Amino acid sequence: MVIFVCLFASVYRVIVVLNMETIVPHSETVGNPTIFGETDTETQKTLSAAGNIQPPNRVGFNEPTVQHSVNKAPPRGINFHNPANSTSSFRPSVQPSYQPPASYRNHGPIMKNEAPARVIPIAALNPYQGRWAIKARVTAKGDIRRYNNAKGDGKVFSFDLLDSDGGEIRVTCFNAVVDRFYDVTEVGKVYLISKGSLKPAQKNFNHLKNEWEIFLESTSTVELCPDEDGSIPRQQFSFRPIGDIEDAENNTILDVIGVVTSVNPSVPILRKNGMETHRRILNLKDESGKAVEVTLWGEFCNRDGRQLEEMVDSASHPVLAIKAGKVSDFSGKSVGTISSTQLFINPDFPEAHKLRNWFDHGGKDTASFSISRDTMPGGSSRNEIRKSVSQIKEEGLGRSEKPDWITVKATVSFIKTDSFCYTACPLMIGDKQCNKKVTRSGTNRWLCDRCNQESDDCDYRYLLQVQIQDHTGLTWVTAFQETGEEIMGCPAKKLYALKYELEKEEEFAEIVRDRLFHQYMLKLKIKEESYGDE
Repeated sequence: MVIFVCLFASVYRVIVVLNMETIVPHSETVGNPTIFGETDTETQKTLSAAGNIQPPNRVGFNEPTVQHSVNKAPPRGINFHNPANSTSSFRPSVQPSYQPPASYRNHGPIMKNEAPARVIPIAALNPYQGRWAIKARVTAKGDIRRYNNAKGDGKVFSFDLLDSDGGEIRVTCFNAVVDRFYDVTEVGKVYLISKGSLKPAQKNFNHLKNEWEIFLESTSTVELCPDEDGSIPRQQFSFRPIGDIEDAENNTILDVIGVVTSVNPSVPILRKNGMETHRRILNLKDESGKAVEVTLWGEFCNRDGRQLEEMVDSASHPVLAIKAGKVSDFSGKSVGTISSTQLFINPDFPEAHKLRNWFDHGGKDTASFSISRDTMPGGSSRNEIRKSVSQIKEEGLGRSEKPDWITVKATVSFIKTDSFCYTACPLMIGDKQCNKKVTRSGTNRWLCDRCNQESDDCDYRYLLQVQIQDHTGLTWVTAFQETGEEIMGCPAKKLYALKYELEKEEEFAEIVRDRLFHQYMLKLKIKEESYGDE
């Protein structure tokens, strides 16, 4: 039994054998095979008469026509070759009619390939691949961020992947896809990911060493691999010695590791958008003989910063590894946290063990030069540059892109008392107070625009306008909450109650007069700002 396809090429017919079954291994020639010589028309007539089969049309690659013969000798005009060429005769047995496979039918679409995509390394990904899959570990996961643009409101989150070959790539999800995959992905777990699209990575927000970024879609799949894959590392670092950070460009993203030598208290910082955050500064040193300031912001300041402060206070100097810290050139070179930063306290890394051994066996007493401050003659830092009051205007301080920091020895000569504080929101946002300005609502309660809530009471925080002077001149400065309390010697709420609730004007005035003409060493941040056209 022979299954074949007859194709036309110019004036020739080409027979492609698709399947052939040997019935008798040795036999004489069947029929009267002759050399093909008739014209196309004659051959078609011979085929129709001999096999009662319609002459085939021209066949394309998408619609192959299958001819199969059962119990019939080859008609004249078809060159049938029997390689055995035996002289023995046989009578072919009747065979059941053959049903061709579905893929050889001459109607309907070609069956779609549903085989699973081949797993490839992250480094091999490119946007021209139709089907791919990667197996990788989630090394970092961001929070859900909400945004508003011309297309409306939306939400987005991303996570970073690392595979066994050391390839890294960021995966981003938007809107409905966020709901599908945010709870599914977990840092440290291994996943099989497929059916995503690749787009160029936005290097302003993506520090990974990959020119592409994966965007998951509604058809994408993220499948957990329950069996631990030991070939994929937990995290990948590219540590830079602290001494190298001194030559790094501003905004460079890098990894650094060192021993924590000191941790400053957390302080509240008011952002330009009116939101308050927290900042904590610590110092790292390593074997390069250099030290660097590390600034922790927001949750890093409260969560990891508090733990580090407690460890240093107990005379235990931990090793700190920083993944994806951002270099800043303000006040020398320093490293700060960003949303994708990860901190590892006393990690189980070879680099950490080496640093611990160095610090415990002499490194603790080794002097280190800090790269975080530009030093002036005499060893004072740039933040401690001494100026007189008149030099603020003469030198045009505060008019550049960044604020100027100076230290002034001056006397408080006048304090504004008509508006020395503001009403602040007492509600808590996480583990910190809101402190946004609140106003009276129609229900005689205090309304906060940030929290969009009302409260029965409010807090009072200093926003003190003070005139200071030295032997060269005078200027106005603004003192916020902590500095205001230091100058006035009492909380803002007490002064507000004396003046507006108890109406004890004389007692209020006495407190203010008592705070005048005290001399202070003031560290000033100078920045010229415009309100309207002034």
